[in-house]
Amino acid sequence: METPETEKKSSRPDPEEIKDLLENDGDVPDHQSSSVKENNGSSARGLDFLYDVPLQVSVEIGRCKILLKDLLSMSEGYVIELEKLAGEPLDLYVNSRLIAHGEAVLVGDKFGIRLTDVVSKSDRVEKLG
Repeated sequence: METPETEKKSSRPDPEEIKDLLENDGDVPDHQSSSVKENNGSSARGLDFLYDVPLQVSVEIGRCKILLKDLLSMSEGYVIELEKLAGEPLDLYVNSRLIAHGEAVLVGDKFGIRLTDVVSKSDRVEKLG
């Protein structure tokens, strides 16, 4: 049985390492981004390893709770009343975590979201763990 000292280090960075990377945000030249030496001498990763990770992005316009019998009785034209008021900001979630608020826009014939308020980096990192 392996002891904690001999176990392989997880490929997932710990929250403190992520926080340090986000705080430095671009302070590291490109040629050093994949392997940076911190003041304590340990090796830290750059954010490059995260660039190809697929993420689930969703925009929430509102929520409501309905009974199962109402769900089963829905048909075309049924209206669901949401808790949010018209004109309130939409919520942008990435992997089920709130990232920003915004407003709906029309881009050609598709809908988009214009971000009006982004959750601070420290709040996002704090909610990672």
